[in-house]
Amino acid sequence: MQHTVEKIGGTSMSDYPSLRDNIFQRGDTPYQRIFVVSAYGGITNRLLEHKKTDVPGIYALFTDAEDEGAWREELDQLRLHMRELNRSLFKEHGLLDTANRFIEQRLKEAERVLSNLQALCRHGHFELESHLLTVREMLASIGEAHSAWNTTQLLKLEGINARFVDLSGWDAEEALPLDRMIEQAMADLDLEQELPIVTGYAHCSEGLMATFDRGYSEMTFSRIAVLTQAREAVIHKEYHLSSADPGVVGEEHAVPIGRTNYDVADQLANLGMEAIHPRAAKGLRQAEIPLRIKNAFEPEHSGTLITRDYVSNKPCVEIVVGRKAVQGIELFDQDMVGKSDQYEKTLLDVFRRFNAQVITKDLNANTITHYLGCNLKTVKRVMRVLHETYPDAEIRHQKVALISAIGSDMQVPGLLAKAVGALADSSISIMALHQSMRQVDIQFILEEEAYASAIKALHERLIEAHDYGDAIAV
Repeated sequence: MQHTVEKIGGTSMSDYPSLRDNIFQRGDTPYQRIFVVSAYGGITNRLLEHKKTDVPGIYALFTDAEDEGAWREELDQLRLHMRELNRSLFKEHGLLDTANRFIEQRLKEAERVLSNLQALCRHGHFELESHLLTVREMLASIGEAHSAWNTTQLLKLEGINARFVDLSGWDAEEALPLDRMIEQAMADLDLEQELPIVTGYAHCSEGLMATFDRGYSEMTFSRIAVLTQAREAVIHKEYHLSSADPGVVGEEHAVPIGRTNYDVADQLANLGMEAIHPRAAKGLRQAEIPLRIKNAFEPEHSGTLITRDYVSNKPCVEIVVGRKAVQGIELFDQDMVGKSDQYEKTLLDVFRRFNAQVITKDLNANTITHYLGCNLKTVKRVMRVLHETYPDAEIRHQKVALISAIGSDMQVPGLLAKAVGALADSSISIMALHQSMRQVDIQFILEEEAYASAIKALHERLIEAHDYGDAIAV
């Protein structure tokens, strides 16, 4: 257990010189590490769809039957973009043609598959819908193969014995279980003399994207760490895991957390602020492998260490985060009294049917309000079914913001009053609030327009007032 398994995010991957100096060549030796890499920043968005704005990429355009030429145009634009990336990396090293041939082979094969599938599904006996998940996985794999192959070649030019480990299954005759595929790929590695650069996407019989979608690389990373019995798992991001979003509270006010536990990581994931996907974290937690979140551009900082049993020495708030565009659906029915469990079951079945994530909820004798992470189109579908199911109920929808103060131990007397006071002093009205008995988080439901000002107010009162310095915990 001498080695680490380390993951590099897409934004960080786009700055190779910084990765070389801050990560790959840092320390006494480049070896005893396994790197799992994401696609270059923006590439997966163009292959699938934009993660935040839903602007269609090749996959989304392919699924839209209205314009069969649109996905081809996007693929051609992606090809030019990837070639430009290659040129910026290899123009001085004589490997540009080789790099272009590698990625061109993948792009041509993907184009051939999409063309054949499109032609096949013009016949009534073949349903495009049944093939879409396979198409999505095939396209996603191209981005990680591109960045992993390139990084391997660049490291070899630095005199490092890097090895390209392709888990994408591009030429595989059958899909193996994920663990078996990883074990086969790692079986003959010599970590004392080789530096594996592994694709974040892994083609396997379980189908990672069916469960994790864009979080698939974190599951690959987690399983590699568990199966190789890593000493530590490390995720290199373009920013620290901080007390708040620096873009909201200002870089001068945000401070790295330093230490926390997997429980806090799960709360962050529930708000869409993932340090790591909860299912990926589960394997690390069960194997008692610490997870470290580091800033790729600040290598001297130790980052934030996440472990299973950590609890802060002194109860405190560690992070203030939030989520905008949360969909609140309130159902009021006078007949609910004593039967809230029956209503709850029906509501959850509807939400699950439309793949609407429940972030949190509150209820009283005759009202249940769920706060969902989904788009307006999904909300309309949900509301239609609920009106049909409960024609006598009053059902209301409102878009809100959810702000949460989170910590591994927040049993601070008067903390809730202090948080409410901070919001009141900023003239922010609270629509709903919730604090669990475990006291690891306090959630506030607010008008969506209050999102940024609420985070600033809570962060100033609950964190900045303590002047933690380089990290909240060390």
